[in-house]
Amino acid sequence: MQVTMKPIGFVRHGQGDQAPRHWSISDVEGWLEIDPVYGDGLSNIEPGQQIVVIFWFDRSAPFEPSLLRQTPPNRNHPRGVFSICSPRRPNPIGLSVLDVLRIDGARIDVKHLDMYDGTPILDIKPFVTGKDACPSTDKR
Repeated sequence: MQVTMKPIGFVRHGQGDQAPRHWSISDVEGWLEIDPVYGDGLSNIEPGQQIVVIFWFDRSAPFEPSLLRQTPPNRNHPRGVFSICSPRRPNPIGLSVLDVLRIDGARIDVKHLDMYDGTPILDIKPFVTGKDACPSTDKR
């Protein structure tokens, strides 16, 4: 099986080549530059809302089996790759929860960025908790 993904846009923040800290502690503001072809899909995203941004760790070094256990910088012992936020993973997919500040066409201004400038965005989803319903139009 082959899985193919195409970016829907790119992260922008102008902070240079240094990746900001994890979204849960980052105060970096920037924007999501979404391909205008997907602009209608941004309907109903509003300032004050939180969104989940799924992205590709495009600058991460390739994964190898020795990385199944890694020692994160904030820990003193190895942990399984699926229990940490390392960019070195079998499929280098990242997830961040961002605050929406403004919407202008196909641009979403956000806060709490933890990605490099130019990082490819794969998808955007609403941030929902257990008490929230995530409506679906899929009638399978």
